[in-house]
Amino acid sequence: MPPKVPTLLTAAGRITCLRCSATSTRTKQQCGRPALKTSATQKCQFHGGRSIGPKSAEGRQRIANAHYRHGESSKAARQAYSKSSAHLRRLEEAMYVLGMTSAPHTRGRKPLGYTPVRTMRDVHEMILDIELHRNNGSNEGG
Repeated sequence: MPPKVPTLLTAAGRITCLRCSATSTRTKQQCGRPALKTSATQKCQFHGGRSIGPKSAEGRQRIANAHYRHGESSKAARQAYSKSSAHLRRLEEAMYVLGMTSAPHTRGRKPLGYTPVRTMRDVHEMILDIELHRNNGSNEGG
């Protein structure tokens, strides 16, 4: 393995700068790009030489507020979407178990909170679970 070279000559040898200290996991060679002057870890822009973001809780909250656009992509909205997607996926699989459809299955990864429905017992438990949530929801509102 060749030794790490701390400096790099650029512009036909007229400029000497620090060299990125990152090494390739495949070839074990040092990155050939110049390190950023502002990098505390002596890395180029491709290996993490730019800012690593705020460290304090106030700074992180300030960045989160700056990037907040609307409530559609909030954590609560994403969880609600994932829950409804899992519910629809379970209903679709129940249709296959009951023989109500022969259309192809929905492609893609399963949503978070999804539990498979493969037997009549699973369909029965799913229906009981839906009824339980429906009854609990009506009791909480009154």
